[in-house]
Amino acid sequence: MTGPLNDVRVLDLTQHVAGPYATKLFADFGADVIKIERPGGDPSRRLGPYKGGTPDPEKSGTFFYFNTNKRSVALDLKTEGGREAFWRLFERADLVAENFRPGVLEALGVGWEEMHARRAEVPLVSISNFGQESPYRDYRGSDLVLYAFAGEMYSTGLLEREPVKMYGTAALVQSGSAAATAMMGALMAGRYQGAGQHVDFSIADSHLVGVDRRHATVMGYQFSGRKTLRSPGAAVGMLNGVFPCMDGWVDLQGGGPRFARAREFLGHPEWMEDEKWDDPAIQMNPDAIEEFNAWFYLWLSERTKREIWEAARRVRFLCGPLFTIDEVFADPNFRARGFWTLARHEALGEVEIPGRPFLMSETPWELRRAAPLLGEHTAEVLAEAGYGADEIAALAATGAAGVRS
Repeated sequence: MTGPLNDVRVLDLTQHVAGPYATKLFADFGADVIKIERPGGDPSRRLGPYKGGTPDPEKSGTFFYFNTNKRSVALDLKTEGGREAFWRLFERADLVAENFRPGVLEALGVGWEEMHARRAEVPLVSISNFGQESPYRDYRGSDLVLYAFAGEMYSTGLLEREPVKMYGTAALVQSGSAAATAMMGALMAGRYQGAGQHVDFSIADSHLVGVDRRHATVMGYQFSGRKTLRSPGAAVGMLNGVFPCMDGWVDLQGGGPRFARAREFLGHPEWMEDEKWDDPAIQMNPDAIEEFNAWFYLWLSERTKREIWEAARRVRFLCGPLFTIDEVFADPNFRARGFWTLARHEALGEVEIPGRPFLMSETPWELRRAAPLLGEHTAEVLAEAGYGADEIAALAATGAAGVRS
């Protein structure tokens, strides 16, 4: 079986996280994604974790994950030879994706106007922090800045502490997923309507109109001036929140109408036989919350995450154990579903990595190759574009292309 995108070729000029994750989704479902890297490679090659702990651009866990199933071509687009090679590759592409700062692609001489003039049906998806025409277009961004800019970080965390963000680069991965949707829409328009489009994808906007209540809170502030505050513990009531237990933490949502099943959840303890716990209003009573938690924390301390999770499922409470990375890796559910995939890499050896993000029964996800070494496929891809061995050697000699010996 072949992937659903096996007849699609993407020129991937993206780097770091959001763009490479978008193009990774295309590559993992069959597309021939040609990753064009600058001299020195994608900057994410210099991000850890590194196998063995020693920094090495060919052993970056970050680069490895976000670039599976791609082919790497090292080109210096600042050189005439590098640009000519790009245009030769462009003639065989269905889609181009890039995430340089606004204006950089044009300054390199390979911008949208030139692309559109050469092949009007081929779309370009430009992924940037704030958009191509935003007043913030030249501002620098990061996962922290972009998540905060969208407004949701303001309402995340404990009331008495600083606001917090999602872990690692999770917000950028979320934006990469949204960018892949934009890429697919542009691809379909180009392929079936002959309408090549320049898609302006703003990471900040993708956060702003995304999940986690962001658009609602920002719109609420715009029209009313009211800010969404972080709630103190008492404001979320009983059985709602993140709680410690015998071997870690659990996230539990058992309040509101679900609280009527609290006795069954806790095993019908004697202290809950008091009819006062049947009054829905008691869930927001600070004194009652303190009394309830004194018993509840004792109950939690005697049980593991999985035991609490199982009890919650029996009474249909929303509950999630907060697993460590090691626990996720060993989780029997993920193992039974075949989520982990074994990759073999020249520099890293055998590595188990997260596999398919979702199932497609007839055109499945497939790991065809591990993430590429820098310039691993330069000679191969240029030969496919019509370059002879002598021409490729000349490009390498001038520094326009990086060819692995």
